[in-house]
Amino acid sequence: MSLQSRRSQLLLVNSLTFGLEVCLAAGITYVPPLLLEVGVEEKFMTMVLGIGPVLGLVFVPLIGSASDHWHSSYGRRRPFIWVLCLGVLLSLFVIPHASSLASLCALNPRPLEIAFLILGIGLLDFCGQVCFTPLEALLSDLFQEPDNCRHAFSMYAFMISLGGCIGYLLPAIDWAFLAPYLGRQESCLFTLLALIFLGCVLATLFVTEEAARGDILDGPALKDTSPKPPPSCWQLARGSCVLQGRQVLQAARNVCSLLPRLHGLYCRIPRVIRRLFVAELCSWMALMTFMLFYTDFVGEGLYHGVPRAKPGTEARRHYDEGVRMGSLGLFLQCITSIFFSTIMDRLVKHFGTRAVYLASVVFFPGAAFVMCLSHSVTVVTISAALTGFTFSALQILPYTLASLYHHDKQVFLHKYKRKEEEDAALLDKKSTFSKGLLSSQKLPYQNGHNGSLFSSSSSSSSSSSSSPAAVSSSSLCVPSSCDVSLRIVVGEPEPGAPGRGICLDLAILDSAFLLSQVVPSLFMGSIVQFTQSVTAYMVSAAALGLVAIYFATKVVFDKGDMAKYSV
Repeated sequence: MSLQSRRSQLLLVNSLTFGLEVCLAAGITYVPPLLLEVGVEEKFMTMVLGIGPVLGLVFVPLIGSASDHWHSSYGRRRPFIWVLCLGVLLSLFVIPHASSLASLCALNPRPLEIAFLILGIGLLDFCGQVCFTPLEALLSDLFQEPDNCRHAFSMYAFMISLGGCIGYLLPAIDWAFLAPYLGRQESCLFTLLALIFLGCVLATLFVTEEAARGDILDGPALKDTSPKPPPSCWQLARGSCVLQGRQVLQAARNVCSLLPRLHGLYCRIPRVIRRLFVAELCSWMALMTFMLFYTDFVGEGLYHGVPRAKPGTEARRHYDEGVRMGSLGLFLQCITSIFFSTIMDRLVKHFGTRAVYLASVVFFPGAAFVMCLSHSVTVVTISAALTGFTFSALQILPYTLASLYHHDKQVFLHKYKRKEEEDAALLDKKSTFSKGLLSSQKLPYQNGHNGSLFSSSSSSSSSSSSSPAAVSSSSLCVPSSCDVSLRIVVGEPEPGAPGRGICLDLAILDSAFLLSQVVPSLFMGSIVQFTQSVTAYMVSAAALGLVAIYFATKVVFDKGDMAKYSV
């Protein structure tokens, strides 16, 4: 891939990153007023906002694993990206038109309006958050070399920060001048979001998955490229029926064993990924505790406002001023993140991945402690803005490390690489044993199963140079249909199945981000109620940041760490 083509592919992929973040930032910012307007209480509003992350925790690993093993003319990643983008577009239509949809379906539209609104919000948050996982995998497929991968994820973080800036600004604009054409404020906003997002989705039509298709062809299941004799019509029909039966059984198994499969995906995490996941989880929990409750901390802690005061009162006015100042701090955080995203590649080349990652993790609790101790609005706002360094690093470095692990599996994922090789060797042994048995005993073809559909390279190469009788007998040098069916029912992976893919491990890392949104929402309210002070938000963020420092020192950054930590 030429330099110009690589840059164009990078811009095309990250244009969707920009569109997703614009929709999430603007949509989720505008959602709480809509929920309160239709009569949803605040305690239930936080539960509604948690629907998307909770669903994401369940389905992100499954979607990642499915994407790694997907085969289509559009590649492995884009079909999943497009389906999730369709969910985002549907949510952008449902949320502003919930009242109209409810009035068409029921005489008492208020309960149904709330239901449509909750459905749209959950769909937007779930599809938007989950869509980042195959998008990150697509970037890793296209830019596999460590330096190129780091540059690609730097652009990825830049687009996320830029999309966040635009998304936070759009709801603040008065769109009344478009009201004659698009309707009320929320209708104008969500229509603009849908148009922006649709343009970004169309850009992915021009993305090529060259590296991804190369990875598939290198897998053990598709290594056989030697010529095979053309099968007969009866063999094709029989093989087609067997293949369809396998697909039906596989689909039924996936549906019936969702939780066991999810448990298995999480239990079989490589140690290097597990260490990175724990460090990222603690870092994101610290950062999200800060980001979710920062505006409330400024409004109540620094401006001494009261959120439950009546509108127009002095206490409520102070709180609203504090919320606006808090929003400015988060906006400046995005600006800082954009800056560090542009220079992250140079920082890593100059100081190394370990130094930059640890510096970003160490920096955050320091900034959080300053916010705890200072009563100056200016100092707190500057500290909040500087946390953009940590935000940028967490968007780039963990994903480049995961790509490094998969780029050099023999070193970092050696146990899983050996397992794939042992499975391939087991398949060869079965083929050799069956071939020797057949040649010595001249056994007839018993079960009528056309093994040529699943034959290994050794059997196909021998059959291509043998007589027709030898061709039919060599097709038995594979597991029988009973063996295949037994593997599907029991859940044992087939020896020729593709190995562990990067999308699954990226999905596990994304689960850390999703979980970091759920946990603070569950516990921070009780902590603040117990301490009777909103400063507990920043103290908790700083404490989680200290825990993150410890686990960040256990992350594997290079080959030397493998022996150091006995991974």
